Amino acid sequence: MTPTFSPSPQQKLWIERWQRFSAAVVRYFHIYAGWLVGISWKRFVLLSLALLIGVNVLKNLPPFTWRISEQVEDHDHGAERRKAKAEAEAKKAVEQARKAVEKAGKKEADKGVHYEVKIDERGVRIQPVRPASAASAVDDNGEPKADEAPAISIDFPKSARPEDIRAAIDQAKEQLSQLKQEAEEVKEAQEAATEAQAALQQAAEEAKDAQSRRRVTIVHAGDSLVDLAILWILASAVIKAMYKGRIQAEVKAAQAAENAESEALKRQVIEARMAAMQAQVEPHFLFNTLASIDHLIEVDPPRASQMQKNLIALLRASMPTMREANATGSRDLGRELAVIRPYLEILKVRMEERLQTEIDVPEGLLSAEFPPMMIQGLVENAIKHGLEPKAEGGSLKVKAEIVHGKLAVTVADTGLGFGRAATSGTGVGLANIRERLQLLHGSKASVTVTENQPSGTVVTITVPYRSRNDEGAAA
Repeated sequence: MTPTFSPSPQQKLWIERWQRFSAAVVRYFHIYAGWLVGISWKRFVLLSLALLIGVNVLKNLPPFTWRISEQVEDHDHGAERRKAKAEAEAKKAVEQARKAVEKAGKKEADKGVHYEVKIDERGVRIQPVRPASAASAVDDNGEPKADEAPAISIDFPKSARPEDIRAAIDQAKEQLSQLKQEAEEVKEAQEAATEAQAALQQAAEEAKDAQSRRRVTIVHAGDSLVDLAILWILASAVIKAMYKGRIQAEVKAAQAAENAESEALKRQVIEARMAAMQAQVEPHFLFNTLASIDHLIEVDPPRASQMQKNLIALLRASMPTMREANATGSRDLGRELAVIRPYLEILKVRMEERLQTEIDVPEGLLSAEFPPMMIQGLVENAIKHGLEPKAEGGSLKVKAEIVHGKLAVTVADTGLGFGRAATSGTGVGLANIRERLQLLHGSKASVTVTENQPSGTVVTITVPYRSRNDEGAAA
């Protein structure tokens, strides 16, 4: 015996939630699909284009696109090597500049100092001339500071010979040139030191930038919106095409079922009426016939016997085939005439010379299909409302022929005419005949009522021609 699975309360809760969710999804799907079917394809295309344009605009807006800034460390070993090399070169340049400055020592010249040469009887004096801002470059005793530009003094010899003086001047020039050269070396050393310091600073900044920099990342989350919109449009087009066919099929099926049910109800009503008509076989007619037979037994036994035989033939032809006619909806024309002939013979006995009858049906049409009880109903109406009310009576003719490939059965009388007798009916019989023909053959069958000449009525029933002998041969 297999154990039964019983879900826990928590599982039951999840199952109920899932069922509600799936039911809601199906309901909204049908609502959306119905809306799609309700709009035209032109409107669908316009809405699809509007959706694509809107998605392309929205994908670049902040909810779907944003920027991310972050600090990243660069661990590039080449950058580290470049940094170390730059630092080494900068330090080397600084060291060289420092040594050059130390070598110049106290011989460096200020930016605002220049030398003045004086020659007098005592000798040659080369002294630095300082601007006012350099006045503080002396010590407390009024002597130049040790690290300031030195002065050069060359005394003339006491002999004061020109050669000696010229030699002293040349010596002074040599010393002055040496001072200028040393000043230029100091200046170059200072420039080299400045360049080295700038290179060192730049290398430090490059190293810092290489070690740490800011990275900005742009995230485009809206790029998938376009693909999603295209997928949505394609799915909607498929739903619109397929769901429309489904709705149309359901509508057609519902209409067909409704029509079939309506036609079945109509058929049942009409056949119930015909069954009632067949079951009663006109009680008035039977009572009159039996009374006539009873009267003729006393006055004319041969005629009474003939009338009795016709009544038996009528009942034998009509009663046993009622169920068959109701089941199949039609029977052959010969069996219909088997009911009409004894019926007319009985009426001829009752009306005597006032009624003349004629049946004109070719032998080949006796096997043609024809709905039951229709000819009998037309004959009864012709006798009851056309010929019996007329004092002199008249004639009645039943004719069958093929017209344009269809079977036409005509009942013509020379009575008072349609609707002119005091006993004229309400037209229910003809209405029932039309309804039955509509159910059996649709627009292929018809009933026409015209006036006969010189008086009377002509009623023609036209149905598709179909022989029962052909069905038997085919079977």
